[in-house]
Amino acid sequence: MKTVYKIFFPVVFILPMVWAFGFKNETKTNAEIKTQEIKWISFEEAMVLSGRQQKKIIIDVYTDWCGWCKRMDVATFQNPVIAKYVAENYYPVRFNAEQKTDILVGDRTYKFIPQGARGYHELASELMNGKMSYPTIVFLDDNFNLIQSLPGYRGPEEMEPIVKFFGSNAYKSQAWEDYAKSFKAEIGQ
Repeated sequence: MKTVYKIFFPVVFILPMVWAFGFKNETKTNAEIKTQEIKWISFEEAMVLSGRQQKKIIIDVYTDWCGWCKRMDVATFQNPVIAKYVAENYYPVRFNAEQKTDILVGDRTYKFIPQGARGYHELASELMNGKMSYPTIVFLDDNFNLIQSLPGYRGPEEMEPIVKFFGSNAYKSQAWEDYAKSFKAEIGQ
């Protein structure tokens, strides 16, 4: 019994104290590494901010009922590497494809179109080229011209090279295949 006590006591009582006072392993969890979250803005806010300082726009087109949208929000957009890069290089817009609020862009007003049980917003339809699939990530240049819309869930490992491809302007001079071959990922290292 004394032998069990000699082994059990240090493990149960001393190790937690050592851990609590900073003698722990220095590897950090994702929660500890996470220093920045994406601060999503509206499409209208992106237009105003773009008038002050031009940046590309990344739009997360989602719906409230979309499970993959929610998963992408947590798994991908809360990844610290993705969040930091997006914050530094884009105006990040979350856009509910079923929102009922009108949006004025230039001289055109985009409206909600009731259809069946739900409906859709005209701006979402235009951004996604009429292919209403959720989630869809839309990339616009700093003049609000469509660069690319990408339907479907993308995990952080898949999203990292995509946001950097468009954010760094590599898409202007390099084919995606060539860029992807030489890409050095931060995520997963």
